[in-house]
Amino acid sequence: MGRLEETEISKAILCAYQERLLDRILSDVLIVGAGPSGMMAAILLARQGLKVTLLEKRLAPGGGIWGGGMGMCEVVVQDDAVPLLDTVGVRCEPRRKDLYVASAIELASALSLQALQAGAAIFNLMMAEDLCMRHGRVTGVVANRPMIGETLPVDPITLSAKAVVEATGHEAVLIGSLRKRRLLENADGGEGPMDAAAGEAFVVEKTGEVFPGLWICGMSVCAALGGPRMGPIFGGMLLSGKRVAESIAAALAE
Repeated sequence: MGRLEETEISKAILCAYQERLLDRILSDVLIVGAGPSGMMAAILLARQGLKVTLLEKRLAPGGGIWGGGMGMCEVVVQDDAVPLLDTVGVRCEPRRKDLYVASAIELASALSLQALQAGAAIFNLMMAEDLCMRHGRVTGVVANRPMIGETLPVDPITLSAKAVVEATGHEAVLIGSLRKRRLLENADGGEGPMDAAAGEAFVVEKTGEVFPGLWICGMSVCAALGGPRMGPIFGGMLLSGKRVAESIAAALAE
């Protein structure tokens, strides 16, 4: 092995990252939040040949998957979400009353890998702090680094897309951006008490375009539209990701 030069290592990182980011200043679909719904949507859209970019404010993509229930690294899905586990090559086993259990670590890892291999780009440690809008339509997001944009007067950059997806979970960051400007009158805000069955049905049923150019999926649906929380079950998240992918693909095809 030849001598490793520290400056060359740094150059390799800087050049590769800059090239990847420059290529994603404009995307077909920009998904904010790389949790289960966001990543499932990214996989299905990227597999159709669309240019998909995900932003994740935390170090690791996966959202709430890693914690399972109360820090136990197992996730539960209902039977109608099992085909989506098969789609990403995740094993599961039946337990009781049409419930299946899978490894949280396997699911988070598989979603990340499949999204990348499908052609989606994931940028971790990057958050959306606001929306870009033109002529009454969402056209992209205002992006910054967490812990920098949140604490220091550092200006952001902008990323544009034909479709933007709110998938930030309980935070519902993009919906909050619209609500504080009174641009989204039908967003009640705040999750209701836990009701797993009603919450799972609500999150899938209400997934879709909530403002021109902005779609919503996953836990953000309940947080933004006042649905009940559903606790440590992830089938609805995956099914919501599938539904938003179908909705966006149809809209962009037009």
